[in-house]
Amino acid sequence: MRFTGPSVARLALPDGKSDHIVFDDGLPGFGIRLRAGGKKVWIAQYRVGSKQRRLTIGSADRLSLDAARNEAKAILAKVQLGADPQTEKLNKRNETAALLGDIADDYVEGPAKRRLRPNSYASLLVHLNKHWKPLRVRPLNGIQRADVAMRLNEIAKESGPFAANRARACLSSLFAWAISEGIAEANPVNGTRKATEEVSRDRVLSDDELALVWRHAGDGDYGRIVRLLILTGQRREEVGGMMRAELHTMKLLWSLPRERTKNGLPHDVPLSMAASDIIAVVPKRADRDFVFGSRDGPFSGWSKSKSALDARIVAELEKSAEAAAAKAKPMPPWRLHDIRRTVATRLGDLGVLPHVVEAVLNHVSGHRAGVAGIYNRATYAAEKRAALDAWSAHLGRVVGP
Repeated sequence: MRFTGPSVARLALPDGKSDHIVFDDGLPGFGIRLRAGGKKVWIAQYRVGSKQRRLTIGSADRLSLDAARNEAKAILAKVQLGADPQTEKLNKRNETAALLGDIADDYVEGPAKRRLRPNSYASLLVHLNKHWKPLRVRPLNGIQRADVAMRLNEIAKESGPFAANRARACLSSLFAWAISEGIAEANPVNGTRKATEEVSRDRVLSDDELALVWRHAGDGDYGRIVRLLILTGQRREEVGGMMRAELHTMKLLWSLPRERTKNGLPHDVPLSMAASDIIAVVPKRADRDFVFGSRDGPFSGWSKSKSALDARIVAELEKSAEAAAAKAKPMPPWRLHDIRRTVATRLGDLGVLPHVVEAVLNHVSGHRAGVAGIYNRATYAAEKRAALDAWSAHLGRVVGP
């Protein structure tokens, strides 16, 4: 049909359709898009090589037929000269668009800082500033799903699949916030795949496996952290971020402030002599309160250190198998967090009561949750110390001198 004011006004969606395009016989490529709810939008459609392009001109409610036709003529004339108006429009918008890095900084300093716990906030900073650094200079709305998928593959190779999954979640939360603020048009993380599917784990290390991990953890900061994880059952970030001000050497006590715990509750960890001895040999650094790590932050480099530890364990198992003229049996996959579950299980095996195990782990569930938790404010300090001392003694027998 040839577009006229009355003919366009009479246009309606065909029955059963929610989206339909009608083209003007008087100007090929000029059309109007009909959508559910009576919305009408002027468009220009053309081809660049084998690819069809469709460019929105404007709403029929705000732009007259004559004005829309003139705009379509200008667009189609550019196409005849070899240009791609859609690409030009995107490039022009991207030149003045907000960059991912700028929006990430706003997110980090605003809602993320207010809502996230310290450990989660620190993790967010690492992912947005380090893992997504290559995309920070890109316009926010110019980032496509393919860009995100490619970078996720790189992160998985550099830092491991679990780090890639965390980085993916952080970027998705940023885009979700940006969409809610009207800054982003879509979330390019949607539709990308996780580097690995994470399932609920029940891995508990055997005594032989604990001995292997203990022996091959290494003599540096990472090795000391791993042994403290085994001795205390605390979380990786808590031990890796240990600060001198939290330690009470004479009392053999490590006091975690609420800002550093996952549940937001202060937590006292009794230190066995073995744990205290490990901390005592860590060199003190001037103008630095962190026990582990380098420069001015907590320990980092978890993935590379874990890979090196696994390699040392594999080497020992292969050497032992060769000496016995047998085939090496690999140690099943494990994660540092499995140590925490192992400690909880082994404490139970040693006869430690469930509520004391939960107190050791600063884990609010079961016996310490709900109404019982409200009225039971006991810290079980003596019971926790007895439990961790018993565990340390057991470990001494397991790992040897």
